[in-house]
Amino acid sequence: MHLLPIAYWALGVRTAQMLAEAQTVVAFRVMGMAGGWPVSPAENTRMVLEKGPAFLRAYGEAATAAMKGKRPDEIAEAALRPISRKTRSNAKRLSRGRR
Repeated sequence: MHLLPIAYWALGVRTAQMLAEAQTVVAFRVMGMAGGWPVSPAENTRMVLEKGPAFLRAYGEAATAAMKGKRPDEIAEAALRPISRKTRSNAKRLSRGRR
């Protein structure tokens, strides 16, 4: 199982993008809690309730990739994908600044 270094680099870039989006989401939510950004009153509950399902999906996708004999970077990518989708959609939704 030969892995090109570019695969790890690409995974690192996608991980960094997800982390930047996650920090954006945190910033919008904190500003919303402080009254400095318009967010839905249900946002605090949403941020707690979304974690479990997202991590469960990430675990399931990574486990499936591992059972299929995928490479380590492909397993990590499978785990990252559901979390990235959630952070990207949250950042996009919260950036609109609507209640």
